[in-house]
Amino acid sequence: MRAADISDDLTTVLVTEEQINAKLAELAERVETDYAGKELLLVGVLKGAVMVMADFARHLTGHIQMDWMAVSSYGAGTKSSGVVQIRKDLDVDLHGRHVLIVEDIIDSGLTLSWLLENFKSRGAESLEVLALLRKPEAAKVHVDCKYLGFDIPNEFVVGYGLDYAERYRNLRDVAVLAPHVYS
Repeated sequence: MRAADISDDLTTVLVTEEQINAKLAELAERVETDYAGKELLLVGVLKGAVMVMADFARHLTGHIQMDWMAVSSYGAGTKSSGVVQIRKDLDVDLHGRHVLIVEDIIDSGLTLSWLLENFKSRGAESLEVLALLRKPEAAKVHVDCKYLGFDIPNEFVVGYGLDYAERYRNLRDVAVLAPHVYS
């Protein structure tokens, strides 16, 4: 689905599918250089990071491993509650691993900050973050993000894995959701 297909539900397209793919290819080159000779574990944060993780991983030329963790701090709302709930834990042991957390968006930073502390306590040898999107104005805590796609305004966005009430994840672009949809 493209933004033009649901234009009444959106106000602005912030990032197109084409821009996303170009940025993920660029980030993949950096990651491959930084992790040359190391076994990399990508950890995707469900559900939002599915598209980012899949497309990013396809740009990598070396062997990688993947795992998924499901955490939530949103519920059905449009703002993070700050309370993190684990809905699905990792299947692999992080001890001694080079871990790259793959996120769709850094909003308040609270969930990602919690994840970083949690993963450090599990003994990861190295731990970095790749995020497609970041809202600098929404940050409540600082989170180091070594691999960043795009800074965006503090608006409620959907698409490319990001949802509102489980809708819009299959939108190929990232766009601002019109307030009439969720008010």
